[in-house]
Amino acid sequence: MIRNGMRPIHPGEVLSKELMEPLGMTVMDLAMPMNWPESEIEKLMKCQLRICADLAIRLAVHLKTTPEFWMNLQSTYDLRRAQLRQAGL
Repeated sequence: MIRNGMRPIHPGEVLSKELMEPLGMTVMDLAMPMNWPESEIEKLMKCQLRICADLAIRLAVHLKTTPEFWMNLQSTYDLRRAQLRQAGL
């Protein structure tokens, strides 16, 4: 396993710290136009929810990114956590 010393970064953390906070966006500001439950956006931001394809598409449209960006963040996070578990860390 390649170890880069970085902890796995959840997509919800990227959403919160890199996009919503700098834009001054609230959970409601994001959830309402996406027609997605606020409670699920809150769970995502608390790193308690995975990005699914539907959510990736909605985030991409609303935040002017791509669905692949969100899905790649999720798969990278999942892979890194599995590598750490495999290594017993």
